[in-house]
Amino acid sequence: MEHFSYKDISYEVDEQGFLLNPKFWDKNFSEGMAKTCEIQDLTNEHWEAIRFVREFFEASGVCPTVFATCKATGLRPREMKNLFPTGYHRGLCKIAGVRYLVHREPDNTHVFDAIDDIKTISDKKHYGVDVHGFLVNHENWDVNYAMHRALEMNIPKGQLTDKHWQIIKYLRDVFKNENRIPTIFETCEKCLLEINDLESLFPDGYHRGVLKIAGLRFIK
Repeated sequence: MEHFSYKDISYEVDEQGFLLNPKFWDKNFSEGMAKTCEIQDLTNEHWEAIRFVREFFEASGVCPTVFATCKATGLRPREMKNLFPTGYHRGLCKIAGVRYLVHREPDNTHVFDAIDDIKTISDKKHYGVDVHGFLVNHENWDVNYAMHRALEMNIPKGQLTDKHWQIIKYLRDVFKNENRIPTIFETCEKCLLEINDLESLFPDGYHRGVLKIAGLRFIK
């Protein structure tokens, strides 16, 4: 557990700077966290997006996908990128005090999805995953892993097309060569996609869909 402080108020955050308990979010947190996300002052446009993420989370218990947020706010990927240069989850969601991995059970208790430490993907190979289902060692990723992950998700017909593979390859190449994960905005631009195109390909979202299938996850 770590702490983030702004204007003499301290908040408990995880190792990536996300607020541990969304209930303790307030505007002061957003204003302070924004400065760590390359935003000096929050404008009305910023607050509109923040309010949507907060309201969606408070009503459903989950972080909205970038697709839902763009539709609700009318923002295109480039416009969202200009507002939140560090990315959707690493920018907007962090500032809104919501972690994209948080889920809610019927009793309204916030928990993480429970997934076995070792998940069997085929009869011959096992893949180590964390409690959220993300591959622990990106070097263990292979085509078989991606294909089976796709079957578990809302990929149309459970099949990865050439366009799916183009996106997956782009993400893995950037990670291999630059040791970083591109934001959704970069991915859309480099792969010549509109936000609606990416949503139709990966309905589960960028992090919970694209990155998971690509065998990547955010770590500090």
